[in-house]
Amino acid sequence: MLIIAITGGIGAGKSAAVDMFKQHGVPVIDTDIIARELVDSEPAILEAITTEFGNEVLNNNNELDRAKLREIIFNDDSKRDALQNILHPRIHQQVLQDIQSLNSEYCIIVIPLLVESKHAYPYDRVLLIDADESTQLQRASKRDNNNKELIQKIMAAQASRDQRHAVADDIIDNNGSLAELQEQVDSLHSKYLSQASAQLPS
Repeated sequence: MLIIAITGGIGAGKSAAVDMFKQHGVPVIDTDIIARELVDSEPAILEAITTEFGNEVLNNNNELDRAKLREIIFNDDSKRDALQNILHPRIHQQVLQDIQSLNSEYCIIVIPLLVESKHAYPYDRVLLIDADESTQLQRASKRDNNNKELIQKIMAAQASRDQRHAVADDIIDNNGSLAELQEQVDSLHSKYLSQASAQLPS
């Protein structure tokens, strides 16, 4: 099975691209979704987070206040590293398990922090969903209802566009319309199906 790792900065449009691949029936493993599910389903992880960050990251229902946690980690590099040390080993483990359960010509793993990750994820190709920084800022501010200052801090903490370009095998330019995005996704879907077939033993 061909494994495609999708990455890209905040506001680049990864979710829109991934949804289009899903419409082609491609299975998707999303590390952000895994992270949320782990926090919700494994009390030990939430306990480790509250031990590190204090009860201020909990809401009135004693659930994780993700907005508050996000604000903390993007104002303190050491706190961001601490959170990654708690979550990323389990995320990596879950990704490996999920891959083993799939039976498809190719699959997608969404890894926003692919460049930054200390864990070696299995993949055959890297697909970068790319947008210029002004577009990222505009989309992320509108989508998350966050102030632009926080979005800029998040962008500064993530890998640069040059760093992502350096690891990318394929690049989708997502500065345009949804129709233009769809056209690029459709083309890559055909390409990946061909590459997956070429991997099969004759």
